[in-house]
Amino acid sequence: MSPFRRLLSYVGRHRRSLLLGLVCVVCATTINLTSPWILKLAIDDLLAGVTTAKLRLYGMVILLLAAAGGIFRFLVRRILVGAARDLEADLRDVFFAKLQQLDLDYFTRHRTGDLMSRATNDLNAVRMMIGQAVMYSSTTMLTFVVAIILMFSIDPRLTMIALIPLPFITLTVRYFGAAIHRRFETIQEQFSDISAVTQESLAGVRVIRAYRQEPFEIERFHAANLEYLHRSRTLIRLQRVYDPSIDLLMGVGAILVLWLGSRSVINGRMTVGELVAFNSYLMMLAWPMIAFGWVTNLIQRGMASWKRLLEVLDAEPRVTDLPDAVASGVTDVERIQGAIDVRHLTFSYGGPDVLRDVSFSVPAGTTTAIVGATGSGKSTLLNLLPRLYDPPPGTVFIDGVDVRQLPLGVLRGAIGFVPQEPFLFSASLAENVAFGARGVLDTRYGVEAAAAVARLDKDVEDFPHRYETVIGERGITLSGGQKQRAAIARALVVDPKILVLDDALSSVDTHTEEEILHRLAGVMRARTSILVSHRVSTVRGADQILVLDDGRVVERGTHDELVRHDGPYAELYRKQLLEEELKAS
Repeated sequence: MSPFRRLLSYVGRHRRSLLLGLVCVVCATTINLTSPWILKLAIDDLLAGVTTAKLRLYGMVILLLAAAGGIFRFLVRRILVGAARDLEADLRDVFFAKLQQLDLDYFTRHRTGDLMSRATNDLNAVRMMIGQAVMYSSTTMLTFVVAIILMFSIDPRLTMIALIPLPFITLTVRYFGAAIHRRFETIQEQFSDISAVTQESLAGVRVIRAYRQEPFEIERFHAANLEYLHRSRTLIRLQRVYDPSIDLLMGVGAILVLWLGSRSVINGRMTVGELVAFNSYLMMLAWPMIAFGWVTNLIQRGMASWKRLLEVLDAEPRVTDLPDAVASGVTDVERIQGAIDVRHLTFSYGGPDVLRDVSFSVPAGTTTAIVGATGSGKSTLLNLLPRLYDPPPGTVFIDGVDVRQLPLGVLRGAIGFVPQEPFLFSASLAENVAFGARGVLDTRYGVEAAAAVARLDKDVEDFPHRYETVIGERGITLSGGQKQRAAIARALVVDPKILVLDDALSSVDTHTEEEILHRLAGVMRARTSILVSHRVSTVRGADQILVLDDGRVVERGTHDELVRHDGPYAELYRKQLLEEELKAS
């Protein structure tokens, strides 16, 4: 389906408002076109003889027409512009909903600033195309057609002369319209770059301050801004030539009409009233020509922006429910027991393999820990479990069912996931902890109980409004350890069947870590748990420990077994014992 037809499918939802608005356009334009004809009758009648009754009559008629025209023009703007605003709101909802459906890989390939530019600047351009462009194009087209018909009824020869510039105007509009479209596309792309630079600078403000890179960021934004200014000026220069060209061509027609029309009045072939009406209609044609250029500009901008929006709306998420997902029979989180099997898993992000022939089993209700050097594939392995990225078919199973065959809502509802870098929203602490249980959990008890297990309760006592304290964007008012504990509480509050902690205690001290692990022990007995950590102290109590190296499982067993085996895990254990002894001394 073409982009235009796609847009019509959304516009059709507001067809009643648009049709009513177009009816008001017809009424307003009809009244506007009637006024010169009334003026013609008035001038010719008054030249025949001026009376008070005639002046009063024509004055009242012109006044009533002006009032009626003003009312209908008000309704046109209110209805059509209002419908465009409603359409914009619909498209914004659809656009945001689409972003929520797309998988993580899409956001690694597209900058946040670019997506925000499409959600704001491009949507605004589409709204202008539907509202202002439809309003003015319908008005100008109706005015143009009816005015020419009325001009022909007054003097066909003079009308043909007045229309001599029209083909040149059409060619000018066509040439400049295409050029405006191309330039506006480049402007929108550069605006996306500016949005991306701004978003990155604001998100990374602490890093910028720490490394004293403020001048560099200012210069980077300045360069992007100058490029945007340069591209905008090319469009302005184009419009600077375009508008006067239309005015010049229309002026040629007006001069011809004035010269030849005056001679027709002198020769008696045309009355003064007819010349005045003819000139009024000719002046009415000037606005459609100018407005047509402006409308063309709006349409070119709007279609360029609509195509950019369609790039997102047409993007297909790579991680979705398969057609036979319900056939697995697991349609409810409560049916999940939590047994995990990974069978000969090999995975890459499109380049070299990150995981190579990984196999292991996690019985339901047990705890498995994963250790390994940075880049060994630990986080990738955990991301495949809730299908944040899609594993190959037949490699990852829960309760004997391929995770690809489980509905995403059921799969992710059964997993409490604490990522390596916790993300907190600019809301209260209670809202952040209860994030995954919104609509399910509505009690303070669940939040406080989860916070207590995560050993966040003591810190909350010092907060000004306790659990209702707003923690700022990305939790900026919290320490790194507090963020991690809030993320742990968020995972616990949903009472998951499977608890996944991806290095979730790296920012807390060893004493706090021991407290959290002690409190988690009771919670973890009732569910399947997977821990990733660089600290042996975190994983030593696990039922089994997997050691990853370069994407492969090189060791597995309990803490005692691995220490006796004297392999990579034992080396890591001895190294950390030595570090603790050095700190103690």
